[in-house]
Amino acid sequence: MSATKVFVARLAGCSVFDPAGDRVGRVRDVLVVYRRVDAPRVVGLIVEVPGKRRIFVSAGRITSIGAGQVITTGLVNMRRFEQRGGEVRVIAEMLGRKVLIKNQRIRATIEDVAIEDRGQGDWEVSQLFLRKPKTTPSPFGKGPTTFASWNEVTEDELPGEAQSAEHVIAAYSDLLPADLASTLLDLPEERRFEVAEELPDDRLADVLEEMPDQERIEILSRLEDARAADVLDQMQPDDAADVLAQFPDDRSEALLQLMEPEEAQDVRMLLEYEPDTAGGLMTTEPVIVSADATVAEGLALVRRHELAPALGASVCVVLPPYEPPTGRFLGLVHFQRMLRYPPNERLGTLIDQQTEPVRVDASAAEVTRIMATYNLLSVPVVDDAHRLVGVVTIDDVLDHVLPDDWRSQGEGEPSPLPRQRSRKTPVTTGRRTTLGPNG
Repeated sequence: MSATKVFVARLAGCSVFDPAGDRVGRVRDVLVVYRRVDAPRVVGLIVEVPGKRRIFVSAGRITSIGAGQVITTGLVNMRRFEQRGGEVRVIAEMLGRKVLIKNQRIRATIEDVAIEDRGQGDWEVSQLFLRKPKTTPSPFGKGPTTFASWNEVTEDELPGEAQSAEHVIAAYSDLLPADLASTLLDLPEERRFEVAEELPDDRLADVLEEMPDQERIEILSRLEDARAADVLDQMQPDDAADVLAQFPDDRSEALLQLMEPEEAQDVRMLLEYEPDTAGGLMTTEPVIVSADATVAEGLALVRRHELAPALGASVCVVLPPYEPPTGRFLGLVHFQRMLRYPPNERLGTLIDQQTEPVRVDASAAEVTRIMATYNLLSVPVVDDAHRLVGVVTIDDVLDHVLPDDWRSQGEGEPSPLPRQRSRKTPVTTGRRTTLGPNG
């Protein structure tokens, strides 16, 4: 059954189906246009389809909305969505906006927007869910809420006042970092920065790792140095190195000084390598164990939820010390092999003798050929003294060979030639984990 009134924040993420029950995509926003007298009219939905492409589904193509799903007529234009002049995205641009309640002369914040079907596929904004200013001095208190129709309020945003981004973040809280990054890239530049500023450091770090270099540099450039350093601390070291390498030397050094010493040390090491080499592609946070560690200990390390799958596919066995650059690299033990042996088996006896490490100065092309030839998810990287300094994962290689704008390429769209110089690591917010002989 079709709902006659739907709140947009709850609609975000709902699946969109055609009449046959096949899923078309997921709702990411609602598009409206303002009218001189009446409430804004809904012109359609912004829907994300496979391939991370966002398309426009006209309101006239919507047959029903209800039970957490949207049903369309099945006639969908797969052309990439482009916002036109006069169109407003509800979640991205209306939530968090200030309005004045006319009869009370009170300024309130839009927390949600209800749209209603007036018949014949004609949807319009029917109600606003508003948050009034809090009436108590408590830092944990919130203001009272109220509903208001569109004609009971007037927009009252003050010049120079930033639009609150908290409600946008709440609406997209369930998105994976890559999806949230794609969503932010679709926002107007100023709005993108407002939302980025409100994200927690670790969430922003994950999102920046999924963005093209230019956009993440723009965001970090606008943050205060202390905040930028905190975000860089949470990023994978080679992503942080990519960014800092493009800043002026004085700001790059200032940020490194503000970062945590351990994280800054990893980044400084990566900055010494050319981007098109194994040293430039690698991450410095593999799972490192001693030869005396047991299968049970190795499995405990790779089952951590924050560890990227490619990094958890194997563990690196080395001599002490156990922080890159480690002692002499002994070899890899693959996750599947650990599963075949009893928990008390020593990992030093299970080393894969066939997988050879690559040198830090090995070319990206050579690393790619090795991983493709031997079907590897990761390959260890050693220095001249055969000490482990990091690993190159399949994620690193894929990001290197894909074109610069691969995140915005949809299915069937032509792709330009691969970029020649780039670095990228798997998304993981955890720190390096090592295991010495005493656990």
